[in-house]
Amino acid sequence: MLNKQKGNMYPWVTHTWNPLKGRCPHECRYCYMKKYWDRLGDPHLDEKCFKDNLGVGNTIFVGSSIDMWAEKIPLDWIIKVLDYIEKYPQNTYLFQSKNPKRFFTIVDAKYSSLKWGKHIILGTTIETNRDSLHEIFVGRVPSPLDRQFWLQKTPAYHKMVSIEPIMDFDLDVFVNWIRAIKPDFVSIGADSKGNNLPEPPAWKVRKLIDNLRHFTDVKIKSNLKRLMIEDGDKLDE
Repeated sequence: MLNKQKGNMYPWVTHTWNPLKGRCPHECRYCYMKKYWDRLGDPHLDEKCFKDNLGVGNTIFVGSSIDMWAEKIPLDWIIKVLDYIEKYPQNTYLFQSKNPKRFFTIVDAKYSSLKWGKHIILGTTIETNRDSLHEIFVGRVPSPLDRQFWLQKTPAYHKMVSIEPIMDFDLDVFVNWIRAIKPDFVSIGADSKGNNLPEPPAWKVRKLIDNLRHFTDVKIKSNLKRLMIEDGDKLDE
């Protein structure tokens, strides 16, 4: 079913569409879906979704409740989703994954005519550049460096990076990683679920935003303000 976007996801996304259902194989420890894990069951295709009218002029986050690019997801499921959205080419589609290597391998296999289309945005989450934090607080997903490498390598017209939930980082390294990806924009947000993550101080977040704005658009999510308020400061949007 095509659903109107709600909650604290991305204000620029108009709808979500989840043709894959079930418990995400990545099981990230801060995942907003983890309270449903016990009742979600194994990943599966929801065949009813392939009768949905995806409309015209929408910006649709495909797979917002499960990472459909995880290694355990069968390739033919992914291909079926990609074939279906081509029936509605007048929308913009966001695919976001912590396994962006599959973005590259599908194009490398010439499925997408050597480059992802102009109506597709490819994104990944990079919470920090520090692998040590990733190992403790994230879960069974490729490392931040791995995600950065494969999104950078994938040929696409449009890319984005989500820094959410932001964790402490090394400023110069982190900025250079993101610069190399050449994203259209970066979305930055904080932990909203009380996961006790190691967060950066306000001055470092502000420095990050300033540096990123030299080469890309920065979209600041409302939950990031908590980090600034703790510092007795306010964040200009």
